[in-house]
Amino acid sequence: MSTSKTGGQVVVDLLTSLGVEYVFGVVGGQTLAITDAIIDTPGIQLVHTRHENAAAVMMDAYGRLTGAPAACISTTGPGATNLLTGVGGAYRDSSPGFVLTCNNNGENIHKDDAQNADHVELLKPLVKYSRLVAHSSSIKQAMEEAYVNALTGNPGPVHLDFARDTIEGQVTDPPVVPAVHPSRAWVTERPSANPVALARVAERVLRAERPVIWLGNGGNRARASEDVLALADALGIPVVTTFNGIGSVPTTHPLVFGAVSRMGTTLSGEVLGVADLVLALGNSLNAVSTTRWRRELPEVIQVDVEPAMIGRYYSEITQGVVGDLGAFARDLVTATAGHAADAKAGRAEWISSLDKARTDWWQASEVKDTAAEGPLSPADIVRTLREVSPEETLLIPDAGNPGVWSFLWEIQRPNSYIKPVGFGNMGFALPSAIAASLIDPRRPVLALIGDGSLGMSMGEIETLARVGGNVCVVVLNDSSYGNIRQEQELHFDGRTTGVDFGTVDFGMVARAMGVDGEVVTGLAALRQRVADAFAVGRPVILDVPIDRAANAWTFPSFVAPKK
Repeated sequence: MSTSKTGGQVVVDLLTSLGVEYVFGVVGGQTLAITDAIIDTPGIQLVHTRHENAAAVMMDAYGRLTGAPAACISTTGPGATNLLTGVGGAYRDSSPGFVLTCNNNGENIHKDDAQNADHVELLKPLVKYSRLVAHSSSIKQAMEEAYVNALTGNPGPVHLDFARDTIEGQVTDPPVVPAVHPSRAWVTERPSANPVALARVAERVLRAERPVIWLGNGGNRARASEDVLALADALGIPVVTTFNGIGSVPTTHPLVFGAVSRMGTTLSGEVLGVADLVLALGNSLNAVSTTRWRRELPEVIQVDVEPAMIGRYYSEITQGVVGDLGAFARDLVTATAGHAADAKAGRAEWISSLDKARTDWWQASEVKDTAAEGPLSPADIVRTLREVSPEETLLIPDAGNPGVWSFLWEIQRPNSYIKPVGFGNMGFALPSAIAASLIDPRRPVLALIGDGSLGMSMGEIETLARVGGNVCVVVLNDSSYGNIRQEQELHFDGRTTGVDFGTVDFGMVARAMGVDGEVVTGLAALRQRVADAFAVGRPVILDVPIDRAANAWTFPSFVAPKK
């Protein structure tokens, strides 16, 4: 005897079977068959947000931090279009997740019904997979196919658009859905490198005098920190990351020299600039990393799990290896074992000189006045925050200048840093901090946000109050869109437009929305306030006025070395 279920309940059953614990979103009439089914389903929870973009960002952050998909959900039309920016961030930074939109009844889709929009066409450029589910018999297959697309190769978001009658109607013979879907056992497995290609790479790496590992976002997605550092140690190879690869390896490791990007550091640029071989591991060599492909590179060995990414740029000097970069690093250690000691010894003097350069680089941004009063230097703020924050703190810089100043944050553990890079979507840090607190409410989370980005996500302060967590939000407040204002000042004879705001007391705003908050104007007070906040373990928002003259584009530690 069969028991009927709504299509919405089948959707929720499959979400839980596929390991989805959270659905983030704003409910609407079309979503109710799914969101109501969540109420009585163990193991899955709806977290409602003030805006759909925050829901998409929370899905993105969850995927980055766990490697597993969460879901975001919206109603039709404006609900779906509000998801777009956050979904684009997940797509460009390879974060898995389910994007669920709920449309009008199937017979009225593409007609002049309320809030009509073609969700599939809207989202298709920003997801790995997008389709309309117009019949209940298609729900299971569509969700399984979407899951495989989300997790295989370079991960990313997938989109399913459900017709309203598909999820509201009764399914008289519902599919059998196991508690744990069999796909979860294999879908994240990655191929190892071809032995012939590995032997070719081993010979070339041993012959190089100054090889450099340039680790990209693939290092984060593959959780390959230990394997990459073991390779670096075995062969004496320095490691730099892309902007999107920050967090993939600790910057406190003696062979890690920071991030290279359009606005990287003098140190990392120096390391990459003298290389005679680049091992681009999980690194797409995109525009942000290569200054829109103007960066000159020597011979490149590019390793990626996605074959289509290899040789997409710099094809004339690139050799490719398809495979998981963690497995590649382990196999290369084995393949070079007989000659590794000699190769490492030959690079020792070079590594020693780089080590001295790193010491000099860090010393250049040391805090000279620990009792400074505001407006404060952003560099001093970041260095001070690192000193007072627990080692395991997750740093989440928002887009723009907070991400640039975060070059000065020492990463002591892998998987302790996330930032929007490929899409550069503002309003990322606050929703991401909320998602992180859901994953582990005890873990210290420091969200570094410009006042411009906080203005775009301010409603989620109430969501933070509701969810809670050990979250400290530090607002770098220059009453402007600082990164763009500084670019205007630099390239348009000091003239600016469209970038300045009136004064906002974000501490007062936080308190009005249920979160402790205040304005902090001195470094000593900031140090104490952050330490107290993490000790208590409840959310706090600290509004810190910063020196508008401190220009991230010209800060000496970030200026590219002159040739």
